[in-house]
Amino acid sequence: MDNTTVSAPVSGDADLVQKARTGDLVAFERLVRLHTPTVYAHALRFFDDPTAAEDIVQEVFIKVYRALGDFDGRSRFSTWLFRVTHNTCLDHARAGRRRPIPIDPLTVELTDPDRMDDRTALSATVEKALRTLAPDDREALQAVSIFGLTYAEAGAEFGVPAGTVKSRVFRARRALASILGGSAGGLQ
Repeated sequence: MDNTTVSAPVSGDADLVQKARTGDLVAFERLVRLHTPTVYAHALRFFDDPTAAEDIVQEVFIKVYRALGDFDGRSRFSTWLFRVTHNTCLDHARAGRRRPIPIDPLTVELTDPDRMDDRTALSATVEKALRTLAPDDREALQAVSIFGLTYAEAGAEFGVPAGTVKSRVFRARRALASILGGSAGGLQ
């Protein structure tokens, strides 16, 4: 599975959700296809294990399918999906089924760019750099940059003010820029 491709929030999510709630399996399948890369990327960053990430994706969409009738539409689908994904990752970690991989930023080995093509090298290097971030900063960055949540939406999910999320995202981007030796402008 390509963990470098993430989907942006889709304006048609509300329509797809409404159709899926009435039993339209094609609409649900479309939601799954649109959002699988995002869920996979979040789980992969959480556990650093492709197999665990694939398991999380399956479990998340089973939960989404079962709970779709409870989705009230007060938030965007992507916000709700972030909550389901994040909680599923936490549940797996708490149950000991999967363990988040702690990485010491001082010992991280960046990928040798001479051994792979530019896109693969950049992706692997960014993934390793992301894992060195403080968990709160990494989660805030993922919520805003990958799931497309606003600072206010992410703040509501984490139980902190929007300004705290903004600070965490700023800190994460600054740390990534330092680790990667360049500008984090492309991570916005």
